[in-house]
Amino acid sequence: MEPKTKFQHFLRDIWPIILLSVALLVIVFVFEVLINDQITSRSLNEALIRLVVVIRLFIFIGNSGVISFGHIGFMMVGAYATAWQTMDPMSKSIFVPGLPEYLLNNSHHWFIATILGGLLAAIVAFIFGVAIMRLSGIAASIGTFAVMMALYSLYYNWTTWTAGQSSLVGIPVTTTPWVGLLFCVLSIIGAFLYSSSRFGASIRATREDEIAAQAAGINMNFQRIISFSISAFFVGMGGGLYAHFLGILVVDTFFLPLTFITLSMLVVGGMQSLSGAVVGTLLLSFLINFLRAFEKGVDVGIKLSLPANSAEIGLGLILLLILIFRPTGITRNQEIYWPWASKVRSSSITKRQS
Repeated sequence: MEPKTKFQHFLRDIWPIILLSVALLVIVFVFEVLINDQITSRSLNEALIRLVVVIRLFIFIGNSGVISFGHIGFMMVGAYATAWQTMDPMSKSIFVPGLPEYLLNNSHHWFIATILGGLLAAIVAFIFGVAIMRLSGIAASIGTFAVMMALYSLYYNWTTWTAGQSSLVGIPVTTTPWVGLLFCVLSIIGAFLYSSSRFGASIRATREDEIAAQAAGINMNFQRIISFSISAFFVGMGGGLYAHFLGILVVDTFFLPLTFITLSMLVVGGMQSLSGAVVGTLLLSFLINFLRAFEKGVDVGIKLSLPANSAEIGLGLILLLILIFRPTGITRNQEIYWPWASKVRSSSITKRQS
């Protein structure tokens, strides 16, 4: 039945937030409290960090319709900016001696550093966005790929600030699955609120019909720049979490493989669905870890093993099958919504203010 009271209407409106957050809480509780295995905990931690990034990809890609290859570059910006603030002064003087004197001699709390790292990523995205968000279609996507390449080349060769080809070590490990859960819930709330806002409705209008949207007075460039920058902010924060999960940074970490994995998670789940971002990330994270375990060999009486890089091959096959047989993803771009409604409303988040 349809909700009748104001409270039921309120619950219906925020149902995706409640359901997705509770589902993640249950998953973390089961693996952290009931199973409590170090290897499983590390895999879960990495999956939650990826989920933060994929949800933020949804903010831009899902609402604008523009495929972005550049966000992993913003993740790298956030990761290194956070590391500069949290490493101890001695490590910074050895590995990144070119930093400004204030950063060399001072350290910040990881939470503050993560937020500041996200702000730097947003500023960088805004600067690039002014140049490339006036483009449309494949041209805009190629522009975002150029952004990733430019940032990768800069950080790869900026040895006094990033250690270049070497590893940047000495980063405190503070990201736990519970921390990852907190940021995932904040990401879900933020993505939901943005998609439900006037800004979200405006940028979706440009996705559906650019000419009609501009005729209605919507500034496509402005809306895309705002969405691009907001998503980069949270992706940069995801980079900070990743830095404090690994405890070590290498520029090569933030390149094509991670770009392919995160985009695949969004496509498999459903690019225009917040629920799809969550489902796709969790499903492919499980698949990747499962295949990597078999790459190392599993003893079931006899030792079974898969060839190296089977995880990447399996990921590619899954993505290909989804694109052929279910191009709108597992969720068909629909939200998991109010359970008492007479029928599930397609993409309710994205339609609320359209």
